[in-house]
Amino acid sequence: MMLQKVLFWASTGLLSILMLFSVYNYFFNYEMIKGFFEGFGYPTYLIYPLAIAKILGLVAIWGNFSKWLKEWAYAGFFFDTVLAFFAHYMISDGQHMGAVIAFVLVLVSYFTAKTVRP
Repeated sequence: MMLQKVLFWASTGLLSILMLFSVYNYFFNYEMIKGFFEGFGYPTYLIYPLAIAKILGLVAIWGNFSKWLKEWAYAGFFFDTVLAFFAHYMISDGQHMGAVIAFVLVLVSYFTAKTVRP
């Protein structure tokens, strides 16, 4: 049980840092992120809503308000990391390992949360 608690808090903390770093870049380095989105073929109008969704997802996970809301937040992070992996992989920019790390953090946080914070 102690190992699960450590894994949960470490993975959730690292996931939060990673997501907050991306939110920071979305808001304060918009031109750089806009260039990445255009390179991926994604519409740039998704940048701000995606940043807000990441913030709300972190609030749902850390707040532990509702099991249903927490499940949706983890689902959003799951799809975000999977799509980020394939976006980087398809254009072969070599940055897909960050998405793999985020994906692993999402899975570890999700599955350990079920026992640590029911």
